[in-house]
Amino acid sequence: MVSDPDPTPFPLDHLARRGRSDDVALVAGGETLSYADLDERVGRVADALIAHGLRVGDRVATWMGKTALACVMPLAAARAGLIHVPINPLLKRMQAAHILADSGARLLVANAARLETLTGEERGDAVAVALEDWRDGDTAVGLSGHLPDVLAALLYTSGSTGRPKGVMLSHANLWLGAISVAHYLGLSSPDRTLAVLPLAFDYGQNQLLSSWAAGASVISFDYLLANDVKKAIRRHDVTVLAGVPPLWQQLAALDWSDGAGGSLRTLTNSGGHLPEPVVRRLRALFPNANLHLMYGLTEAFRSASLNPALVDAHPDSVGVSIPFAELMIVRPDGSEAEPGQEGELVHAGPLVAHGYWRDAAKTAERYRPAPSFSRYGGTAVWSGDTMVKGTDGLLRFRGRDDAMIKVSGNRLSPNEIEELAMASDAVREVAAFGISDEALGQVVALAAVAATDDAEDRLRAWFAANAPAFMMPRRILWRDALPTGATGKLDRVALKALLS
Repeated sequence: MVSDPDPTPFPLDHLARRGRSDDVALVAGGETLSYADLDERVGRVADALIAHGLRVGDRVATWMGKTALACVMPLAAARAGLIHVPINPLLKRMQAAHILADSGARLLVANAARLETLTGEERGDAVAVALEDWRDGDTAVGLSGHLPDVLAALLYTSGSTGRPKGVMLSHANLWLGAISVAHYLGLSSPDRTLAVLPLAFDYGQNQLLSSWAAGASVISFDYLLANDVKKAIRRHDVTVLAGVPPLWQQLAALDWSDGAGGSLRTLTNSGGHLPEPVVRRLRALFPNANLHLMYGLTEAFRSASLNPALVDAHPDSVGVSIPFAELMIVRPDGSEAEPGQEGELVHAGPLVAHGYWRDAAKTAERYRPAPSFSRYGGTAVWSGDTMVKGTDGLLRFRGRDDAMIKVSGNRLSPNEIEELAMASDAVREVAAFGISDEALGQVVALAAVAATDDAEDRLRAWFAANAPAFMMPRRILWRDALPTGATGKLDRVALKALLS
């Protein structure tokens, strides 16, 4: 019987010493770092951050691809007592400017080309350092002794309203999340993880942290095509691969008869439901690999995982709670739902984050006292997701209460999309929705009233210049006016019916 993982949290930067000193910890951007090198690099980057005048609790933002510096920064910032704010490299100027302003970042490290897109006003109080000009410190700062509840990161995530919010994660949140995932995936030092997901994505960052918690190796990899991922798997004898549904669908469509996937032993999915045909295809392609179907919330990092032994029989399930998580299905009256009865998923325990950065109102909406029957008690995340626990004890997703759009694992606020569309001056009114898409889970659709004769061309050009590709509307429904209900409010139900 496998014992439970150690529930004692440590400062996040201690992950740099979990592996044997001469084992490979990271391959990124042409660099290969052993665990001894990783610890040294973390210390020198921490020294450089301190030399820039940053003080304990200051925010340092990174906006770049998966370079060695981007991979090291979560630990280096933690060692220096700072709060890391990773910005998805797919985001463009307007989204990055919001994150910089909202977080109050004091330092921004980014590629020179990205920095050039930002005006001085958009950089705010952040001193900008080009990645090309970055220099590590002369001295390696040693292991920190930060308390578990000290904040270590802000990960920005979107809900159904407003712009993205910074989820506050402590050393304990990130440490225990890494230990939990490494434990239930069974990661160990011989494993080689191909890190393909954005590091600003909690699921993506955990590729690093859980691998290092197990003393395994990480190959950091940015890709354009699914076939690039296949080639990297073969080149590096990859054993662990994490993905979101669109990537798995693309990989499942490739020809693997050349044996390129023979080294894979652990596959994980989160960021959306993986359709059963894709599950069946992956099981057929990689019969020797364990497939973990998972569910998570940035607000609580990760919640559930299905035992791979049950995937063939229950491909519609996300399993049960992971170590350090307590999951409850709660009726509208606050009581515990019976097996087979739908309710809201509520997550309690030490993986629950500390709320939204500088947003007490939104924090109070999502982070509320745990139900009276919770064994952990304290503050819980009320997910807004409808789930059901079967008589077999397994959780199954039923739906989402809010209007959030989820494209390729990226959570988008309709309000943010609408604000972006209005800024184009191409529309007078607009409403954004998510509509189903077989490859991406959902895509963005707009219902709009044109402000110019060339509204569609202008709107698409604006999105192409000012937003990442996953925000681009795939469908635009043009109307002379948008319908309203009896109260005068926009009739979103009627519009979504027209778009679906």
